[in-house]
Amino acid sequence: MRDMVEIRWHGRGGQGAKTAALLLADVAFQTGKYVQGFPEYGPERMGAPITAYNRISSEKIRVHSNIYEPDFVVVVDESLLETVHVTEGLKKEGAIVVNTDKPKEELEKHLQGYEGKIYAIDAKKVSLETLGKYFPNTPMLAAIVKVSGVMKEDVFLREMESSFKHKFASKPEVIEGNMKALKMALQEVR
Repeated sequence: MRDMVEIRWHGRGGQGAKTAALLLADVAFQTGKYVQGFPEYGPERMGAPITAYNRISSEKIRVHSNIYEPDFVVVVDESLLETVHVTEGLKKEGAIVVNTDKPKEELEKHLQGYEGKIYAIDAKKVSLETLGKYFPNTPMLAAIVKVSGVMKEDVFLREMESSFKHKFASKPEVIEGNMKALKMALQEVR
């Protein structure tokens, strides 16, 4: 499938990597794409490493397996760089997006010789400034949309606002903070 984009998420239980993957699938679906968004289950407990996946395409998706050669990898928790081979199978034409405040040179030491593009965003800073709490998944979701180009930013923001209005109908105050987090994250990716 020529236009299919495959994304692998690495995070820890409770950080929202699974939720972000499902949100990305939902938003891409709303734009008319064929999508998959699913987690790989292991020992589900708070803080345990988890993996989630996205496939996004303008054509029907006929493959139903984990993603072994992703176009993009999202690392929600930089401590996983020490314990998980996050770049395994990652196409060098793709990119990795890491939640960190460290410079690229520091990240390269942990990426096992990966030769593709490396992006970083300080999702902690973004979420604390916009949400008042540490929720890394919202900034990381915006970061992967920006890096991967799976949809236009204005379309992404419009669809996310619609999704938030539905999801948080009883808590409208949450919508504004999440939208600010998405907008700030789109600007902060480096």
